Amino acid sequence: MTAVTETATSPSSRKASRPVRRQQLIDATIAVLARKGYSALTVADVAKTAGLSVGIINFHFESKEKLLAACLSHLAEEYYRNWHDALAVPGASVAERLQLIVLGDFNDKIFTPDKLAAWIAFWGETQGRPIYVEICSAYDDARTRAVNDLCEKIIKDGGYKLVPGTVMRALESLGDGLWLGVAAGNSQAKFTITASQARQALQAMLVSFFPKHFQS
Repeated sequence: MTAVTETATSPSSRKASRPVRRQQLIDATIAVLARKGYSALTVADVAKTAGLSVGIINFHFESKEKLLAACLSHLAEEYYRNWHDALAVPGASVAERLQLIVLGDFNDKIFTPDKLAAWIAFWGETQGRPIYVEICSAYDDARTRAVNDLCEKIIKDGGYKLVPGTVMRALESLGDGLWLGVAAGNSQAKFTITASQARQALQAMLVSFFPKHFQS
């Protein structure tokens, strides 16, 4: 595809730096994914949502596929930073770090209706799944290792008769399921759950596994 320049844009839009413009287009892509899903998204939809031309998208990303890859990379890196920062909280105990990681999946900065719907578009739609596996596998592995390591340390400290990997999988599976449950609520399904209720459910699971370290 032949690259185009931004010469057709208005003076104000031409002043935006390349990183600012790219982020604007990624934000618009998230919004369109939330409305239309992966397979129905078009470059024209993104351009209209961003208030820019299709040519500018081609200039910055060259193709719809590269735009979607950049969007998912942005979401994955943002999610990684959110939970990884919990590992570096000064003075936090192992149990506190695990709690921050697990409950942090429902932090406002990463957990919004549009971002949730965009994640589900990559997870759940057949066309979006390959790009999810390609971009997110390493991020998912890092998260799995971190949660498993914390569970192992808490189990050892508390003398719990539990298998770290089993506990880790239970916590992560519940978190994923709650994301889907909140999404169903956003779609006005019969049985809904809020982000606050999701955090309460995760806290209850921590208490059930590690009663010496957590309180309800």
